[in-house]
Amino acid sequence: MRTLANFTVENKTVALRVDLNVPIQEGQILDDTRITAILPTVKYLLLQNAKIILISHFGRPKAGCFDPKFSLQPIAKKLSELLNLEVPLISAIADANFQSPISLLENIRFVAGELENNLDLAQSLGAMAEVYVFDAFGASHREHASTYGAIQHAAISCAGLLLEKETAALSRATNSLDKPVLSIVGGSKVSSKLEVIKNLSRLSDNIITGGGITNTFLKAKGFNIGNSLFEDSMLLEAKNLLSTANIYLPSKVVVGSNINSTESRECDVSCVQDHEMILDQVVDDQALALISQAKQIIWNGPIGVFEKNAFAHGTQQLAEAIAQSSAFSLAGGGETLLAIKMFINKDDISYCSTGGGAFLEFMEGKELPSLSALGYK
Repeated sequence: MRTLANFTVENKTVALRVDLNVPIQEGQILDDTRITAILPTVKYLLLQNAKIILISHFGRPKAGCFDPKFSLQPIAKKLSELLNLEVPLISAIADANFQSPISLLENIRFVAGELENNLDLAQSLGAMAEVYVFDAFGASHREHASTYGAIQHAAISCAGLLLEKETAALSRATNSLDKPVLSIVGGSKVSSKLEVIKNLSRLSDNIITGGGITNTFLKAKGFNIGNSLFEDSMLLEAKNLLSTANIYLPSKVVVGSNINSTESRECDVSCVQDHEMILDQVVDDQALALISQAKQIIWNGPIGVFEKNAFAHGTQQLAEAIAQSSAFSLAGGGETLLAIKMFINKDDISYCSTGGGAFLEFMEGKELPSLSALGYK
């Protein structure tokens, strides 16, 4: 993969595609993880006396229309604070200039043609600066003008420091010979994680499941799961996976009458009542042993409805066990990162990926368009 180390950027103009798609409520940034993650690349470029225009998307606005709800203004303000340097917001590509050391282009998804990888837009973005640096791992699975076409049409294009870190960490987790490898896959649907589970089953010695995924596997094994969320259409796939992959299912679960229940009951998986829902699971001694013995851990998704106090203990147990493990641990996905933030110190996880969909597609073994355009193999 072409990286910053391959090129001289001193005194050059740089278009830097980043992922600043962060949660914002009433103008306030709720989580700045993706903003702080790009700072090493930004600071490296500034030290090289490069002039930078940042490019990012935010949300899903209607293309061709400005919508203040999706403006990057709060992010420009936050960057100014973090860098102790004014970061002006440029309203349109036509107004782009390099008068400031660093500036931020308004939401690229306001521009018609971004999502379709429009040729003219891709060429305009690629020609905006002397060097096009792509550092938006979270958007690397999208074949858009700013994430794919511009990389192809720029005279010089390369990966930023964050993208280097992401690919190194994910490659280590999926290619290392350190065994045993434990994968933990939670979430509501088997269908959305099926290819992930299949690919991880080839890489992993054991897989722990959570959430609705566990419910579907339990149902496939013949357990009564009451009113629990599961996918009827995936039962055959679940049976096949149980016969071919080393999937570890819980011996005990936590049930409630509904998702908003404040009362819960811990029981054996064989003792769920018809009117109950499985909303959490117990990380039992065997699961804890799998975590402590692992040399590598790949974690995506909580194992219960952890936002509710009554059903948070399983995910908290899991997070604490991974934090105490000596394994190389890789975590990805928005809910996973939120659970880490709630229950443990982020520094106790070896690497937290900034990617959601991109993380999953990498784990599925898919080719990511942005990485391919940068020569990644």
